[in-house]
Amino acid sequence: MEEPAIEEGDHNRDVEVAPALISVHPDHKFIVVSIGSDLRVFDLQGSCSVTLVDDSSGPPHKDSIRAIRFGAGGKLFVSAGDDKLVKIWNANSWHCITTVCSEKRVSAVAISKDGMFVCFADKFGVVWALDLDGFDENQVLVDKKAAPVLAHYCSIITSLNTNGGQRITNIRNSHWMGGSLLVLIGTLKFVTVFPKKPLDGAHEIQTFCLGHTEFVSCLALVCTPDCPEGFLVSGSGDSTVRLWDITSGLLLDTCEVGSQAGLLESNGREEEHYSTVTNLCTTSDGTVVAVAIQGLQGIMLLNCNLSARSLSVAKVVSITGGCFIPTSLDTASSAEFLWMVTGVSTLHGLDSHSLARVRVVSGFRRSNDHEPTVLQDEEIPGGEKLLEKLQGSVSIENKVFSAAAEAVKMAMCKLLIKKHYSADKRDFRKRTRNDKKIKQ
Repeated sequence: MEEPAIEEGDHNRDVEVAPALISVHPDHKFIVVSIGSDLRVFDLQGSCSVTLVDDSSGPPHKDSIRAIRFGAGGKLFVSAGDDKLVKIWNANSWHCITTVCSEKRVSAVAISKDGMFVCFADKFGVVWALDLDGFDENQVLVDKKAAPVLAHYCSIITSLNTNGGQRITNIRNSHWMGGSLLVLIGTLKFVTVFPKKPLDGAHEIQTFCLGHTEFVSCLALVCTPDCPEGFLVSGSGDSTVRLWDITSGLLLDTCEVGSQAGLLESNGREEEHYSTVTNLCTTSDGTVVAVAIQGLQGIMLLNCNLSARSLSVAKVVSITGGCFIPTSLDTASSAEFLWMVTGVSTLHGLDSHSLARVRVVSGFRRSNDHEPTVLQDEEIPGGEKLLEKLQGSVSIENKVFSAAAEAVKMAMCKLLIKKHYSADKRDFRKRTRNDKKIKQ
């Protein structure tokens, strides 16, 4: 029997492009950009590029990195992706202290606030926890193995986040818990109790946050002195950003960002075509939310009034001088800069490899009487040295990023939207699958 033809773009996963990601050190010491399998680090304090050293005896990243994150204290950094490797770095020396092999491709990572656990999730809906007990800045962690915390959700987990340990009084009896783990799966978003010793016991679902009508793509957690349990902000393929009470799961407010940005279009049928919210970033006090939207050349800023439990559009910050549609946003708790990146890992048909473009908005944390400003390249902290390291080149032709913008759009769709196959194709894929478990 003749094998079914493999659909275009599916015969070789290596041709998939991966959106560029950016992560900022909590104290604004380092800026990290990942693109493809490349991890690029720049030291803002020393105004120099950083060379990574892998002491873990594990292999380097060989496939697209899909998730990067600093720990809350800035001592740890995690990178993970399609090569099923989770690499944990000492964010002072930039030595890799341990490498863990996942059974499936990794789609999200999180670090507990105390830095004692690293969590990572895969495209089959399993969340794993890695105990970092014994971590020393000058010592490599050996024989570390992850244990499953949540499993059998059978769908891609798009985002993970953790808050700090706290005393919760409205869940059963008052008792200490290690905090909460926030998980996004498809259109479902839930908060699960993250115990003080997650490797010793099963999880406890705290709340379900139901309301999005399309896949949930990103989230941000806001904690305030008045509400240490925190509020949750989420973005989705339904072109909305929503505010939630993390303890009860109550939907507090919805902001239609796609229509506000003028990106909600009809596809010629009765239903409307929505522009996906691809990334979120909040100020430390939660009063401002920066939103990246598919197709928007710039960012949208939302006012988040936690007292009134409301979200509203403040302004759209347009970015001129080329086709710049951010794929990732981040900021530091100690600075007023919003860092943005756009780019793709591999762009076929052009003599350009692992493209990235970095832009910065200043005044991200200022009051409403100060306009946020998009900095010119020469005004960016780190200047040309930073751009040379993180972008790969100080200047990149605009036509390259015009093509990259469409590639990024397709990459985000492939990552977040479930594919549908015929019965013959599903059978063929099962027989030719290459996801055997890797022994740790």
